[in-house]
Amino acid sequence: MDETATVAESYTEMTELLLPNDTNNLGRALGGAVLHWMDICGAIAGMRFSNRQVVTASMDHVDFISSIEMGEVAVVEGYVFSVGNTSLDVKVDVRAENPRTDEERRTTTSYFTFVALDDEGNPASVPELTCPTPEEEALRDEAIEGRREQLTDIVDRYDL
Repeated sequence: MDETATVAESYTEMTELLLPNDTNNLGRALGGAVLHWMDICGAIAGMRFSNRQVVTASMDHVDFISSIEMGEVAVVEGYVFSVGNTSLDVKVDVRAENPRTDEERRTTTSYFTFVALDDEGNPASVPELTCPTPEEEALRDEAIEGRREQLTDIVDRYDL
């Protein structure tokens, strides 16, 4: 296994056309479907980074800030922004895209932690994260700060 890997090596983009099976009675994306897509995208980013199978350990808070309407395209993007010994933190963003008008809007963001596994299913070491370009450094820093802000907002919400 390589001892280092980059943000860019983990980058993953998926698209899903919102069809009736993944909508609620208002014709909008079911939250569970969006979470499913986010989990898959994050896992692929983690596998690309570590060259190992990964499992979801946690998902941070999720706010659905905009709906995805039936017939729109959900664009799900993820990348590894931090690592531990066996864990990988992945930022996952979702945006809605109207293919007829090219209009886009952000719908949600969350931060996942995955654990890499060896062939026997035990936690396994992951490469060190490197950011060889200014763009990769900016993505890493944006994710770290975004997670910090999201967690601070949650604490403020519940701090009675």
